[in-house]
Amino acid sequence: MMADTLALPVNQRVIRDRLHAWESTTDSKAPLTGTQKDGLVELTSKTSERPFPKDLPEDEVPLAMSKTPPSQLNSDSQETKGFTLSSDTDTIDTAQQFFSWFSTVEEDIERDEEITYRRYIEELREYQKQCDQVLEEVGTALDYLTSLQAHYIHVSTKTNALHDACEHLLAEQTRLINTAENISNKLSYFNELDRISSKLDSSTLAVTNESFVPMLSRLDECILYVSNNARCKESSVYLAKFRHCLARALNLIKGHVVHILQTATQQVQPSKDTLNVGDNAFTLFYGKFRANAPRVKSLMEELEQRVDKSPEYVQILADCHQCYFQQREVLLGPSVSSTVTDLATKHARDHCALMRSGCAFMVHVCEDEHQLYFNFFSKPTSQLDEMLEHLCNSLYDMFRPLIIHINHLETLSELCSILKIEMLEEHVQNNANGLVAFEMICKQMLMDVQERLVYRTYICIKADILNYKAAQGDLAYPEKLEMMESIAEGIKNSQNTKERSRSSSMSSTGEGHKRSLSNVSNTSLEVAQITDGEQQEMGPPVVAGVGDPQHPRGTSMPLSPADLHGMWYPTVRRTLVTLSKLYRCIDKTTFQGLSQEALQSCIQSLQNAKEGITKRKNVLDGELFIIKHLLILREQIAPFQADFSIRETCLDFSKFKGAAYDLVNSKSKLFALNSTNALLQFILEGTPQVTEYFVDSKRDVDQQLKRSCEDFIHHVTGLFTEPLQTFLSRASVVISMKTEEPARSVTLGQQPFATPEKLHDVIAETYRNLKTRLPTVQRSMSLYLANRDTEVILFKPIKVNIQSTYQQVDKILADHYTEEDRLIVALPSSEQINLLLSTSKS
Repeated sequence: MMADTLALPVNQRVIRDRLHAWESTTDSKAPLTGTQKDGLVELTSKTSERPFPKDLPEDEVPLAMSKTPPSQLNSDSQETKGFTLSSDTDTIDTAQQFFSWFSTVEEDIERDEEITYRRYIEELREYQKQCDQVLEEVGTALDYLTSLQAHYIHVSTKTNALHDACEHLLAEQTRLINTAENISNKLSYFNELDRISSKLDSSTLAVTNESFVPMLSRLDECILYVSNNARCKESSVYLAKFRHCLARALNLIKGHVVHILQTATQQVQPSKDTLNVGDNAFTLFYGKFRANAPRVKSLMEELEQRVDKSPEYVQILADCHQCYFQQREVLLGPSVSSTVTDLATKHARDHCALMRSGCAFMVHVCEDEHQLYFNFFSKPTSQLDEMLEHLCNSLYDMFRPLIIHINHLETLSELCSILKIEMLEEHVQNNANGLVAFEMICKQMLMDVQERLVYRTYICIKADILNYKAAQGDLAYPEKLEMMESIAEGIKNSQNTKERSRSSSMSSTGEGHKRSLSNVSNTSLEVAQITDGEQQEMGPPVVAGVGDPQHPRGTSMPLSPADLHGMWYPTVRRTLVTLSKLYRCIDKTTFQGLSQEALQSCIQSLQNAKEGITKRKNVLDGELFIIKHLLILREQIAPFQADFSIRETCLDFSKFKGAAYDLVNSKSKLFALNSTNALLQFILEGTPQVTEYFVDSKRDVDQQLKRSCEDFIHHVTGLFTEPLQTFLSRASVVISMKTEEPARSVTLGQQPFATPEKLHDVIAETYRNLKTRLPTVQRSMSLYLANRDTEVILFKPIKVNIQSTYQQVDKILADHYTEEDRLIVALPSSEQINLLLSTSKS
């Protein structure tokens, strides 16, 4: 068996090994279960006994297998199972025979399966032969086409050569034609000189002819071309001739325009009797003069469009402008001066009316001249503003001497308002282009008025505020307030009666007030408003222009006799009126400086008035007077949208004295050649220092108000508790001495001024003062301040001081007196003092 196996071919041996590997026990390629093996055995037994199909002819079966009895098998060939070949009746006894047979069977099967493919291959070979024939025919056709292409290229090359030659001849013809035209065009500019010169020499030529403007345009083209082509022969000669022709043409335009303007001026020149600019003069100066505008404007537009081409146009246009403005100034100058003089005569005593009418007149003149100018010309020029400024100077020259002699602040402030609001903000802003010259003159007059206003304000601050001499009636406090209060009560009662009308009651009250007080006439209307419920809610009336720059009706303070601006101290009223007039008239920086000066002077005048009231009446009225007016001052300056602080610069000479003293003591080192030179140290150390500091007038008012309130609180506290404060000061001395010398046997209760009986009298006197004087103080506070919140705020520290004084006395009694002594002293409790103060206040 081994020998047969080795004798097999290699392929068959591999197949055999693979077949054995299917049922290998160690590494089976397809392991079978027991059930599968049993099934395989049954299938093998079935197939071995299966007969050939009946429909299969026996002669077509190449092979026949029959089962050989087991006895016929050799011992070494049991794998063959007794298969036999039916074709040649050879029996398959060995594996080699089986594989040979199997190979033959495979070849037959493959041959049968490849019959279709072999037939298809035969068909493909037939198609290949046909394609080869077609390809041979195509190759022959391509050879014919190649030959035909070669002939076509030869013919096309010759044709293109012919076309190129034709195009070259056409290009040469076009170039020659263009060259001829170019030469002709260039020569046309030079040939144009003769035609233009002959036209200018013609006696029938006029600037109004339709051919004049085209001639001027052609002349500009010739000059531009000759200027840009300076290399041409005789270009400089032709350029000079062209410019000469342009000058002649422009002189014709200038002569025509000048003649029209001069003729128009002569036609409308007014006589000496009608110099004023009235309705008839307006018709002459503008209506008839404007009738000549169309004949001039068309030429001026041509000149204005060509000013960038040549300087000759600029010069001729400037000459025409000069002629126009000369004629207008000759025509208007005397009339404007005469009209301004008549206005000055008419409003000799009313500077504001003169300013308003004069400015209105100049506004109309400037607007009319601006409109008339653009009827003749299209583009603006600075000469128009110069001419109008010269006309406006007549108004300034007339008004300048008047300004420097005006002394009233009201007049100066109104003039500022007229110039700043009515003229600059209304007229000039609405027509900024036409009123440039008037704006310059108006600003110049405004600066002069503001300068005069500032100067007069400084004088008024010094004379009417700082150095104000109070009259007897100015210091009549609290009589003035009591009288005003009684008048208000009388008016209020009269309104509740049906027998008298309100008007009669107000007039009778005003007459009584005139007899009693000189300045009641200024405040009678405000006194009548005391009983008006609406006015009580709105607060006190405000001086026109004082406080809020928009003249608000009402402030945050309630209405009272002291709040009526007619009852204010004159310097306060003047200060606020002055600030209100300055607020709209001057710039912010100048206003801040003047307000600083005015408020400081007003505070000083209030201090002087306080001293006068104190000497005349008492300290209480003086303190309440200055507190009330400082409150008014602070409230009225609050609405001003301005910073009341200014920066001031000064020289600090504090180090100069020390440096001079060191120089005197160091005479021996005056000429030292080192750093110890005394003269050098004096220069370095003695130089005054420049220091800057801010002065805030609003803060000064607040600080002065704070000091005045503190003085009032201290004074009223002493007024109520002076006996107790005297006792406390003396008792503190004794207690301090007892602390320093504990061995002293004398106690506080044994002192003559501090015995229980004496202390009882002091406490009784203090309580009596508190009970009797408290209503008077509160009445005065209500009369002056007339504001419950302010009164409570101002009275609260007084109440605290009084309670603190009683608490100090109570502490001394607890520390240095016996229970029996405290009963004798009978000090009121804190609740009793608080109840007394609260009851009296309510």
